[in-house]
Amino acid sequence: MTDYAQTPVLQTEKLTKAFGSVQALSNVDFNLYPGEVHAVLGENGAGKSTLIKLITGVYRKDSGSILLDGKAIEPHNPHEAQALGISTVYQEINLVPTLSVAENLFLGRQPTRWGLLDMRRVNTDAKALLKTYNLNIDVSRTLSNFSVAVQQIVAIARGVDLSARVLILDEPTASLDANEVQMLFEVIRLLKARGIAILLITHFLDQVYQISDRITVLRNGEKMGEHKTLELPKRQLISQMLGRELLTTLNEDNEKKLATEANADTFLQAQGIARRGMLQPLDLSVSKGEIVGLAGLLGSGRTETAKLIFGIERNDRGEILVKGRKVSLKSPRQAVQYGFGMCPEDRKVEGIIPELTVRENIVLALQAKQGWFRSLSSKKQEAIAQEMIAALRIVTPDANKPAGELSGGNQQKVILARWLASQPEFLILDEPTRGIDVGAHAEIIHIIKRLCSEGMALLVISSELAEVVDYSHRVVVLRDRRKLTELTGDDINEQTIMQAIAEK
Repeated sequence: MTDYAQTPVLQTEKLTKAFGSVQALSNVDFNLYPGEVHAVLGENGAGKSTLIKLITGVYRKDSGSILLDGKAIEPHNPHEAQALGISTVYQEINLVPTLSVAENLFLGRQPTRWGLLDMRRVNTDAKALLKTYNLNIDVSRTLSNFSVAVQQIVAIARGVDLSARVLILDEPTASLDANEVQMLFEVIRLLKARGIAILLITHFLDQVYQISDRITVLRNGEKMGEHKTLELPKRQLISQMLGRELLTTLNEDNEKKLATEANADTFLQAQGIARRGMLQPLDLSVSKGEIVGLAGLLGSGRTETAKLIFGIERNDRGEILVKGRKVSLKSPRQAVQYGFGMCPEDRKVEGIIPELTVRENIVLALQAKQGWFRSLSSKKQEAIAQEMIAALRIVTPDANKPAGELSGGNQQKVILARWLASQPEFLILDEPTRGIDVGAHAEIIHIIKRLCSEGMALLVISSELAEVVDYSHRVVVLRDRRKLTELTGDDINEQTIMQAIAEK
């Protein structure tokens, strides 16, 4: 049992970091004790990544203190942090997949004999080290031959063997199935028993309650609370993460903004679609003239669902039907041919091409749909671009302005215009209003409702529950990459959604 009266092995006091006008972390106090798992939770932009990057020397703090065993430290990079006793294992495993397991474990510090690398000792020491983690594998085999779970354990074993003080795990279970998660948790329990302090970043609430001792909640760069896990009800945790109170009684006066019933003409059916380590089997349907909202906390499986439906990722279970016919979507190109469109969550990385003009961005999907050997004429491109600029009220001096020079809201409209120009029957919108100003926000919502009224089928993902409630005919609630429930009618309100997320 962790003794919280003792000195924390790692502390931050009033830790603060800003990027320009954005306050990424503000006066955050954090305490990590030996032999505990301390989960840090929060939605996108909460400050989790900034916290661990300050601790590990990736970023330099603006103010505040970082203390190790009560003494101030200022690591300038992860290597210095590791030398002090702080190791980090990221979701994207930072090992060399083409080297053997043993070589990865002792990379940069391999034992030698007579000035030559002693591979026999490397393999012997590696096997003995992994045996302490109850992992019995052929350490001479290439790392890439093993599962992600095994690679995670190898990365943890290397990190602990290098420093053995503080271990930071950043989304370690994101790509693991249920059995692999339990395998990793056994390793974490072994480390706890050795007195190692573990800082866990994750979005999986059920896993947090299974493995952590304490929880710190961040929101918008500020610390919302620090709790012993067993003393924190799940509904209170969700309220702190989202910044809304979860009421025990529902608002009886809730009024649906969309009174019209969705068209019974089903466009898309996803039946038991799943992918190992990504999404548990899920049923979902969307009809023409209907908006289906996907609700859930970050990491609940919302974007993963969209990627499986749009063919970015391949499902290994279940099937997808379009207008009642089974289809095999092996790529987004095929999805486009079936009348799909998708506006991704990260418009700067996955959506807009900033170097291309507004016109070139808008015609991309239509050009891809009809094939590159049937190129659109300059006149046709200009006509389409001008039509979309007018229809969506895109603020730009002309269609030839580089799209990267537009505001965030107008970039979002350009991405919408791209897909509307291809005349889709089904549109997936992943966080369509994130990071845009209030005026553009209202216009995007108006466009979503108008597209629905014109008969389009829409699947909309949003962290803003008020938005989801406003425009959805049905709401599918997800948690820990599985479908919890589906809400309709008067059950579609913020409190019901939060209640569903909180329930076991």
